[in-house]
Amino acid sequence: MTTAREIMTPDATCIGANESVLDAAKRMTDLGVGALPICGTDERLKGMLTDRDIVVKVLGAGKDPAQVKAGELAHGEAVTIGADDDAEEILRTMSEHKVRRLPVIDGHTLVGIVAQADVARALPDPKVGDLLEAISA
Repeated sequence: MTTAREIMTPDATCIGANESVLDAAKRMTDLGVGALPICGTDERLKGMLTDRDIVVKVLGAGKDPAQVKAGELAHGEAVTIGADDDAEEILRTMSEHKVRRLPVIDGHTLVGIVAQADVARALPDPKVGDLLEAISA
């Protein structure tokens, strides 16, 4: 069975919880990505920051992205997947939590990100269709 480690994008770049949302947006632009994991000073995952979060929760709310800290947008516990979890667990977790990206952890260490596109490339079409329907509903 395919594992998260096999299909993830390795070496996920974090944005520090104390860094500004403006810095996060610049980093997303530089990396060509739409989301970054938020990591605390202890290097532990605090959440995920998406480009949509920046637009809706910061810009759309009239806040200054240079003044808002990335950690302020990390709410609740981050939804993650274990590096050795199989594709069925990835599908279940994405569907249950309606997320398109999952940080992949090995112990407490962030080792990569599994995105919806990674799953689409690795799994048969019917499973991918079920995932898309669950996330989009």
